[in-house]
Amino acid sequence: MPTKSFFLAPLVVAIAAGTLLPSAASFAAPHHPAKAAHKKAAAEAPAAPSAPGQTAVAGGAPSLPAKAWLLMDFDSGQVLASANADEPLPPASLTKMMTSFLVEQALRSGKLKKDDLVTVSQNAWCRGSSTESCMYLPLNGQATVIDLLRGIIIQSGNDASKAIAEHMAGSEEGFAKLMNAEAQRLGMTHTHFVNATGLPDPEHKSSARDLAILARAIIKDSADYYPIYAEREFKYNGIKQGNRNALLYTDPTVDGLKTGHTEAAGYCLVTSSKRNGMRLITVILNTNSAQARADETRTLLGWGYSNFEKATPIQPNTVVGTAKVSFGKADTVAAGLGSPWSLTVPRGQQVQTAVQLNPALEAPVAKGAVVGKVVATSNGKPVGEAPLVAQADVERAGFMLRAWQHVAKLFGK
Repeated sequence: MPTKSFFLAPLVVAIAAGTLLPSAASFAAPHHPAKAAHKKAAAEAPAAPSAPGQTAVAGGAPSLPAKAWLLMDFDSGQVLASANADEPLPPASLTKMMTSFLVEQALRSGKLKKDDLVTVSQNAWCRGSSTESCMYLPLNGQATVIDLLRGIIIQSGNDASKAIAEHMAGSEEGFAKLMNAEAQRLGMTHTHFVNATGLPDPEHKSSARDLAILARAIIKDSADYYPIYAEREFKYNGIKQGNRNALLYTDPTVDGLKTGHTEAAGYCLVTSSKRNGMRLITVILNTNSAQARADETRTLLGWGYSNFEKATPIQPNTVVGTAKVSFGKADTVAAGLGSPWSLTVPRGQQVQTAVQLNPALEAPVAKGAVVGKVVATSNGKPVGEAPLVAQADVERAGFMLRAWQHVAKLFGK
């Protein structure tokens, strides 16, 4: 699939390259010589060694100068290509995806309201140091939950993250327990959170695969709030800050998710893009500059859309098999897909399917009950599966008919 290039203006090109920063007035924050020196050193950092990837595509995956990276199909959760996908690494502010996700789930459940006021403690207050991102909440002031959510996602505010953590769990340590419990529920097996911000801690780790799982959960389960991840700027307390995800300014198919950076973590980026009905998630961990994380993400997305396509192995409402039913008024029931099923497969590859039906079904069987599954393979490798459900009800037979069926089974009839 050809990838289109979008040129908005030289201004946008400068933003994408990481060479144009907002003015001091727009940030309303003091100049920090140490921060400027740190940025200069980071810009001059040597390129990270390239990490060759693994993929089912003939010819292999790209080799990207990042310690770990991953490309995931959103619909299925299938990893399409990766390098060092399960290596626990410092996630920096990518951590805040879990912080924002917990806030979003609390809003969905009613535990939090958008207009609830959150007090900014001494511990949460950001002093505007050169080493962390701030929303610049006033000490002992209050902010609404929805403003804090924007401050976490768009401005990457450590103060916003700490304030909401204390509000929800009493302390940041208590909130970290909620984060780890949710990570376990989602299947993030190489992740352990110590804080709500991603500030460095030897025990604070996550992996490329786990962060993609989290990104997928945010897109699926936080639909009401996911558009915030695409917002380019947020103004609070008279201070306007821009989203650090450069791709939001240059690629209209990109609508999230989060950037991160510390000295230990390098430059990191989790991105989601949707083109022609296919959504891909990318994770780049520990590359050497803001420009590199954007460039590597562009490369990975372009490669993904060029090398993969959607396939529909079986059309909805198609009967694909007949399952035998014991002790029912009918001996069999038709089996088919319960919902539309599509896969993302290497472009041009054929997909084969194999039906597996439950051999021990007994009536009653309700319409829509799972009676088996269909497994898809490509080039001899499994690429996905979907449940098969009963297409009709099968009532349980009366006593005499069941007795006869028992006898028939004994004699193998």
